Amino acid sequence: MPRTPKFAMLSLAATMASTAVLAISAPAAAVDLFCGGTGSGGSSGFGSTGGAGNPIPWLNGQDGRLPNLKGKTQAVEHVTGMNGPNDTARRFNVVGTDLGIMWDNGAGQVLTAFGDTTGLSQVPLCEGLVGDWRSNVLFRSSDRDLSDGMSIDSSPLDRPNHSKEFLPSKKIPGVEHTVIPTTGISVNGVQYINYMSIRSWAAPGEWVTNYSQIATSTDNGETWTPRPESIRLNVLDDALSRANLPATGNQNFQMGAFVKHDGFVYNFGTPSGRSGQARLSRTPEASILNVAGYEYWDGTGWVVGNPAVAVPVLDGRVSELSVQYSAYLGKFIALYSNQSNALVMRTAPVLTGPWSAPETLVSSATVPGLYGAYMHPWSEGEDLYFLATTWSDYNVMMMRTKLSR
Repeated sequence: MPRTPKFAMLSLAATMASTAVLAISAPAAAVDLFCGGTGSGGSSGFGSTGGAGNPIPWLNGQDGRLPNLKGKTQAVEHVTGMNGPNDTARRFNVVGTDLGIMWDNGAGQVLTAFGDTTGLSQVPLCEGLVGDWRSNVLFRSSDRDLSDGMSIDSSPLDRPNHSKEFLPSKKIPGVEHTVIPTTGISVNGVQYINYMSIRSWAAPGEWVTNYSQIATSTDNGETWTPRPESIRLNVLDDALSRANLPATGNQNFQMGAFVKHDGFVYNFGTPSGRSGQARLSRTPEASILNVAGYEYWDGTGWVVGNPAVAVPVLDGRVSELSVQYSAYLGKFIALYSNQSNALVMRTAPVLTGPWSAPETLVSSATVPGLYGAYMHPWSEGEDLYFLATTWSDYNVMMMRTKLSR
């Protein structure tokens, strides 16, 4: 895995220090004039999902080190950020980001999609030290030895050393604040990603979506095309609910978790925010974009075309969910953050359940502010690898837990 030379980190620290001095010493009137009269500085939008005030740990009073965990779950290595060996700050101007949704691209790589991303600002007088907000970025990896973390091969760029926002957003609060990927999958060489259009942020852990939708890529994630036939409007949200539109059930599928099994693509859906339960739909692989033809699990069987009949298969508060099959256990595994902000695991012999009681992998008392639990598709045997994020440094790390039969 690439390691950041010591002199490079010292140089970066010096650059940051001089930038901070400029930002502090510049007269307010000059800042207002240079920035178009706003004088607001620092409104980059990063961390709107509830993250820390800054993705540079020591500016938050943190040391940025990996959590020192004991037991069967351990932190392996940072994947992103200034403390990670992938040198994402210099290679891609990714200083802070979250989530890390992974899937096998079918061609020897794992693609990983991240949420709201920030880098060192190009206009520090206006944005502050950290800015360069992108609603999402994508990394690629062919690393199969996960015991020391996951090395990053490449990222779609829009200029040298700058990961591009691969799904654009309007960045207008109250209209479309940002666009966040929630799950991805590859079918017959085409990449599919499900994302949510976030209208506005509410209380911590809550947000309002306009819709969820699938986008496709035929060039390994370089470019993406939104597919209108896959859209799921969130008709329960304020503007539409005032029109007394009926609940369609699509509000329960604003976030997703794709799983391929027996020729079908299954999708576990949850509402926007972190307070909903997970429901289940499926479709033949070739029909993944035809949302109107999806089947929904009603508790006893599959019903075509009516998401309103879908019943919860994972109860409790389920957020940032990932699901995949474990050959080691001979069962499906679900990882997510629960109502106590703990990362939990559940297993089931079939996707419709019944699912086991939640087993806590990492509690919020052990690692405060930990969220997201996205499994690496190349996990083998008893070692289950997954990505998780901490608020304190707003970056993603690789973790490993030991499965037990």
